[in-house]
Amino acid sequence: MANTMLVGLHVKNLALIREEEVDFEEGLNILSGETGAGKSILIGSINLALGERATPDLIREGADAALVELTFQTKDKLVLDKMEELDLPMEEDGTILLTRRIQAGKSTSKVNGETVTARTVKQLAEVLLDIHGQHEHQSLLKVEKHKSILDGYAGEELEKAKASCKEQVQRYKKAVKELEMLSVDDSTRKRELDLLSFEVEEIREANLQKGEDETLEKQYQKMVSGQKIAESLGQIQQILDGNGDGVQSQIGRAIREMQGVTRFDEELEGMLQTLQDVDGLLSDFGHDLSRYESSLEFDGEAFASCEERLNQVNHLKDKYGKTIEEVLAYGEEKAEALEKLSHIEETKAELEKTIQVAKEKALKDAAKVHDLRVKAGKRLQKELTEALMEMNFLHVDFAVEVRAEEEKLTTDGYDEVEFLISTNPGEKRKPLQMVASGGELSRIMLGLKTVFAEKDDIHTLIFDEIDTGISGKTAWKIAEKLGKLSKNHQVLCITHLPQIAAMADAHYCIEKRVEENRSVTRMTRLQEAERIGELARMLGSDESSEAARENAKDLIAQAQSVKA
Repeated sequence: MANTMLVGLHVKNLALIREEEVDFEEGLNILSGETGAGKSILIGSINLALGERATPDLIREGADAALVELTFQTKDKLVLDKMEELDLPMEEDGTILLTRRIQAGKSTSKVNGETVTARTVKQLAEVLLDIHGQHEHQSLLKVEKHKSILDGYAGEELEKAKASCKEQVQRYKKAVKELEMLSVDDSTRKRELDLLSFEVEEIREANLQKGEDETLEKQYQKMVSGQKIAESLGQIQQILDGNGDGVQSQIGRAIREMQGVTRFDEELEGMLQTLQDVDGLLSDFGHDLSRYESSLEFDGEAFASCEERLNQVNHLKDKYGKTIEEVLAYGEEKAEALEKLSHIEETKAELEKTIQVAKEKALKDAAKVHDLRVKAGKRLQKELTEALMEMNFLHVDFAVEVRAEEEKLTTDGYDEVEFLISTNPGEKRKPLQMVASGGELSRIMLGLKTVFAEKDDIHTLIFDEIDTGISGKTAWKIAEKLGKLSKNHQVLCITHLPQIAAMADAHYCIEKRVEENRSVTRMTRLQEAERIGELARMLGSDESSEAARENAKDLIAQAQSVKA
C-alpha cells in the first residue's frame, strides 16, 4: 500500500446522490460515465470534505443535511507529523476519517470525531492528496504562475535562500521608509518634534505603574460604595451586639443554661460544644468586621485624589493604548522617534548606511536565488521534455526562461520566470499562450504532475478529465503515463477516453437513474463483464454487440500488455 491512501468515500443526501459508499484501491482507479451522470458531483463531494465552501442548495431536496466522509489509511511520517502539529486525534491503525456535515446556515467538519475548523482541514488536506481539475491547466497560460511552479520544483535549498533574501529586502525597505519620513522641511519637523515631545513628556510625567489601573478601579469602587457598605455593616454589628441583647449575648446565655444541665446527661455535652463553636466563630467574625469597618474610614481628600488619578490613567489609555502596557510601549516608541528626529543628521547617516548594507546583502541573496532557479529550470526542462516526448509530442523544445531584473527587487528575488515551448520542428520557442492548444496544455500539465510526483510526498493524486482535447494515439500515451504514475501512487482519474479506462486497476461507473420518480446518481465498481460493456460504450459502440465487446476486450488486453 502507498504510504497514504484514500480507501473510502461515503456521500449522503448531496445533490443527486441519495447515499453512496465506495471503496478505492491502490494503483489506477478509473471513474467513467455519461455526460451529466454526476462525475462532477463526486469530485465536488471530495472537495467539500477537504474544506471547500458549502452552500445549502447542495443538500438533496427533502433532506435536513448532507454528509460527506473520506477515509484514509496512512503510515506516512509527513502526515502523522501534520496530525500532531494540528493537535488532531490519531487512530492506532493509521485511519484518518474526515467528515463534513452540511445543514442550512452552517456546516461542521470533523477529523477522527473531533470538530475542527475549515482551515485545519485544508492544512491537513495539503499532505493527504492533490486534486488536478480539468480547467487547472489553464493556469499555465498565466506567466505569474510559472515562478511558483519552478520554485515548487526547486525545493528546500531555494526556499532557504528566498527566506534570507526576504529578510534583507524587508530590512532595506523599512530603512528606506524611515529615511523618507525624516526627509521633511524644517517647519514640519518642528511640528513633529513638538508633538513627540508633548506625548513623551505626558506619559513620562504620569509615572504609570503596571496594574495600577486595576488597583485604582477597585479602590474607587470601594470608596463609592463605602457608605452603603458601612450602613450594612452597622446593621450587622447591631444584630450581633444589640447593646447587650444581640445574637452573641443570646448565645452566651444559651451556653450558660446548657452548662447548668450537662451534668444530668452526657449527650448534652456535644450540643454544648457546638454552641461554644458557634460562639467562637461569631467572635472571630466580629473581629474581622471591626477590622474591615476601620479600613472604610477615608476622607474626601483621599477619594478626590483616587478619582483624579484614575481619570488621568484612563485619559492616557484613551489616547495611547487600551492598557497601561500599551501606553508605556507607545511612549517608548515615541521616545525613540524623538531621539532620532532630534539628531536627524546622525540618524539619516545611520539609515543610509543600513540601506546600503541591506541592499547589498539582498542583491547577493537574490543572485543566489537566481542561480538556484536557473539550475532548477535546466533540470525541469530536461525532465519535462522527456515526459512530454513520452506523451506523443512529435517535437518538444521546452525552456524555462529565468530573467534577472535587479531594478524589480522583491522579497523573493528579482527574477521573472516564463515557460516557452515549440512543438513543431523549425519553429522558435514561444510563450505557452501563443503556442499550446487545449490538448497540449493538458499534456504539459500532466507532464508537470508526473515530474513533481517523483519529488512530492503526496501519494494520492486525483485527475478530473485532464484528457480534454486528446484522442487517438496520444490517448494511449497519456494512459501509459498514468499507468506508470500509478505504480508508486494511488491515482483517481475521471476520464471519457477508453484507452485510459482500459488501463484501470479498478473501474467505477457513475450513472444517473430514476428511482421512485426522482433522479439519483449511482457509483458502481465494475466487474469484468460490466467493464467490457462500459468500454464498448466509451468506444462509441453498442455495448451489447459482440463486435463492440470484442473491441473492448482487445483494448483491455493491449493495456495489460503495456502495464506488464
